[in-house]
Amino acid sequence: MSKIQLAVLFGSRSCEREVSIISAIQLMNNVDTAKYDVIPVYIDEQNVWYTGAPLREVKSFVPFDPNARGVERVTLDLTAGSGALTAIRPGQGLFHRTEEKLVARIDCVIIVMHGLNGEDGTLQGLLELANLPYSSTGVAGSAIGMDKIMMKQFFRGADLPVLPGVWFTRARWETAREEVLKETEEALGYPVFVKPACLGSSIGVSRADDRESLIEAFELAFEYDRRVLVEKGLDHPMELNCSVLGYDGDVKASPIEMPVTSEDMLDFYGKYLRGGGKSSGMANLTRIVPAPIPDEMRDELQKMSCEIFRMLDCKGVVRIDYMYDKASDRCYITEINTIPGSLAFYLWEEAGMKYSALIDRMVDCARKAHADRNARNYAFTSDILKAVRLGTKGSKGSKGGKL
Repeated sequence: MSKIQLAVLFGSRSCEREVSIISAIQLMNNVDTAKYDVIPVYIDEQNVWYTGAPLREVKSFVPFDPNARGVERVTLDLTAGSGALTAIRPGQGLFHRTEEKLVARIDCVIIVMHGLNGEDGTLQGLLELANLPYSSTGVAGSAIGMDKIMMKQFFRGADLPVLPGVWFTRARWETAREEVLKETEEALGYPVFVKPACLGSSIGVSRADDRESLIEAFELAFEYDRRVLVEKGLDHPMELNCSVLGYDGDVKASPIEMPVTSEDMLDFYGKYLRGGGKSSGMANLTRIVPAPIPDEMRDELQKMSCEIFRMLDCKGVVRIDYMYDKASDRCYITEINTIPGSLAFYLWEEAGMKYSALIDRMVDCARKAHADRNARNYAFTSDILKAVRLGTKGSKGSKGGKL
């Protein structure tokens, strides 16, 4: 039986590119090589695609050299079902004309990207046009999951518990700063957390306890996005995370973790760099698993996480983050990560699933979803083209029916 040609896509034009590299290399180092041939595909800041064995090592990215030995620029053929990665190589013969050569032919894709241009539905749309199986949530669910403002409105519309919040655009901040500050203070009071709408890994997020720090928080957040979400802050909340794995009706939740931090907010440093600077992604974070919460709360959060997974038609592995407020004895949804850091493998290991088995399950979900997509009827035809007779000047010359 031939091996599955498994492309691992990572990098991209995103502030979270480095986290993506770490997560992707972790995954590639845990693939069952008896089942898969791994094809690393790195997308750089200019959206140029590369492949090659050196891309499986962190040292190849500090800094990244596109001309390094063994690294080759490639292009994905978007012809439906082709899966071809091609490269332009020098030709043979007298005139040495360049030739397009097949480098690999992809059977399935695991997307290991965090943030814009990868986790937000853009790459998912590209892969659907190419008719390739891919591991992550689809276009719509990925887009909602990336945008914190839309996500909060979606959860609120589904009658799920979310913290009070307001949002603003950069244009309004620049033209009506006093109104924005007053509206925030009247709606939420202090403290608040200010977040770029479409960014993860806590980049650009800060806490504000007064007007001066609120202004600084807005200025920082608007550096990263033109839309910003402001949420009511809680006093010393307990952070709780739950991963969900599956597709369609076959969905299950992981054990729940409690990240451990002495700060008011789990920031980028706490997630990825604490511990001597040798980051192993989210797996590096200090955590308690299972979280020290009552069984009833555990069951409620696992059930809610599976419901959210189904509502957004997710597939593969996601992680949903919560805040527990001791004062009100309530849990609030913070966000869904449709491609979580380190693919949340550490939570599934706690459930007794090796990372290699998690990868198998992600590939299985990708292929089942792909089969379902191709089972749609795309062959509907009608007489509409026969009914409309167009002249040589297009619709202006039409002598037939109108559309």
